[in-house]
Amino acid sequence: MVEIIEVKTKKDIKEFIDFPLQLYKNNPYFVPPLYDDEKSIFTDKNVYFKTCVSKFFLAKKDGKVVGRIQGIIQKQYNEIHNEKRLRFTRFDAIDDQEVATALFNALETFGKEQGMDTFCGPLGYSDLEREGLLIEGFNELSTFEEQYNYEYYARLIENCGFKKEVDWVEYKLYLKKERDERIAKIAEKALKINKLKRVEGLSTSQIIKKYADGIFKCLDECYKELYGTVPFTEEMKKQILSQFKLLINSKYIAVIVDENDEVAYFGLGMPSIAKAVQKSGGKLTLPTIFRILKAVKNPKILDLALVGVMPKYRSMGVNAVGLAALIEMMQNSNIEYCETNLNLETNDKVQAQWKRFDAVNHKRRRSYVKTI
Repeated sequence: MVEIIEVKTKKDIKEFIDFPLQLYKNNPYFVPPLYDDEKSIFTDKNVYFKTCVSKFFLAKKDGKVVGRIQGIIQKQYNEIHNEKRLRFTRFDAIDDQEVATALFNALETFGKEQGMDTFCGPLGYSDLEREGLLIEGFNELSTFEEQYNYEYYARLIENCGFKKEVDWVEYKLYLKKERDERIAKIAEKALKINKLKRVEGLSTSQIIKKYADGIFKCLDECYKELYGTVPFTEEMKKQILSQFKLLINSKYIAVIVDENDEVAYFGLGMPSIAKAVQKSGGKLTLPTIFRILKAVKNPKILDLALVGVMPKYRSMGVNAVGLAALIEMMQNSNIEYCETNLNLETNDKVQAQWKRFDAVNHKRRRSYVKTI
């Protein structure tokens, strides 16, 4: 018999965080989040407490943890879209339908009590959290920004009544063997016509200090119509900068500004730290910190974390400037390939950019939905 326990005590929290580390122990593709970041979601350090309501459940059999799940009511999203959605995230379980059904039933009951009528996920607090269930690419290393899961998860979720809502695709981007000089010429022309310029010669801290507000404004404008996204609050901005400052290398940031020094384009590549955090289960031990710093300084893989173009420049060739900058980054480094992370399968314009590379569609993720 499956026992469902709401996470309340310190012991419960530890079991909740530790369960996927046990489930995926020695799995070569699983990449854990940072352990301290996961602990912080249960404390007042979690800035999303102001805009969300959460519930956490554990599933146990014979006293042993066999599953977990988190539910989120993203009030900010629901108010903007006039919806009553309950999200699920951090779902992990052994291959046992009884366990999965019990977890989803517990969360569905919570959602109904809160007046929700739609159940969807995997989706986190915001678009910057891990989202989407892996449904293709189980033999590929996960990026640090996204979640790995076993193939049987889809069956467990679908047997609970969920159907596909959206899919994302992910690509590996390799430089073409023959250089295409046209993209650089298009980029140069786009800068001149639109009276734009690339920001150069600044350190990471200088870029953040001078352009952070403009960057977040650009990202808000670009992402506001995308699935599951919410605007950045001031608290979210501070938390994001705090969490990722260590992982950002100014060599892999592209900022383009207009005549008034306002951000028109922003692209961020994150040196992959996937392998650096695998051994420690996401805990920042001294060896882990050393591996992270080494990966940030001289990455072999670059994760394309955030890209945004202000709407008025979308049809003005400014994307070419970002692509040219990315190609230049790869040519002048030891980067073997880039990972795009999530592209909505319907976003043809974004995916069309990857034709400039030898692109391999190696992963697919899915968000599910059901009426409750």
